[in-house]
Amino acid sequence: MLLAVDVGNTNVTFALFDGERLEADWRVTSHRERTADEVAVELRELFDLRGLELGIVTGVVISSVVPNLNPALLEASRRYLHCEPVMVGPGVKTSVRVRAENPREVGADRIANALAAFTKYGGPVVVIDFGTAVTYDAINADLGGAIAPGVEISLDALVSQTAMLRRVEPVAPDSVIGRNTVTSIQSGLVWGFVAQVEGMVARMVKELGGSAYVVATGGQAALVAGLTHVIEKTDPLLTVEGLRLIYLQNADGR
Repeated sequence: MLLAVDVGNTNVTFALFDGERLEADWRVTSHRERTADEVAVELRELFDLRGLELGIVTGVVISSVVPNLNPALLEASRRYLHCEPVMVGPGVKTSVRVRAENPREVGADRIANALAAFTKYGGPVVVIDFGTAVTYDAINADLGGAIAPGVEISLDALVSQTAMLRRVEPVAPDSVIGRNTVTSIQSGLVWGFVAQVEGMVARMVKELGGSAYVVATGGQAALVAGLTHVIEKTDPLLTVEGLRLIYLQNADGR
């Protein structure tokens, strides 16, 4: 079975695939300082929760935007899973053509999203990944996009840089026009993000020729996706699906 690992700034997603079928998935908090032994202990505990053994893993593919975690993940894969992992990055085949001045700067998660979205939904397609950062990726013959601060980052900045405003729960109030400080912050945060999404999608779709399928993924996708008509599909495991496809292109000899 294939273990796909998507390391984000906030969460790490593990997904276990039996061929094309998703056998199990887990999401845990990202810890930037972690040893290979600690990674293995966490994996064993997660597998135990589902009645699974680590020995069933025959392949590993990893995408990461947290470089500090990479050595521990690589060592854990080799020592405890006995697999030479495919680490998505320069030199790895993805079949995704990146339209950027420096393609090496494009995050592995964005490449995985692009491959999965184009494979599942065709093109042109726009993928919005709601994580610590919000990434907008437009995929047709190639990949390009935009990056914005995420919901939690925006809230953190607002609270830390003002003297009178406090942290609130990031939920949509009933009205865009707030009647107190709490609902005013919630409105600006959540409905402001909805407006951003609608504006960015409209501009990207126009540049793509007037039509595109729009997919949302990431930990905060559920917060925004139900509040706007422009998101046609929420696909929470899009990234690990892309990792599975990347592994298939690079698995020879492993």
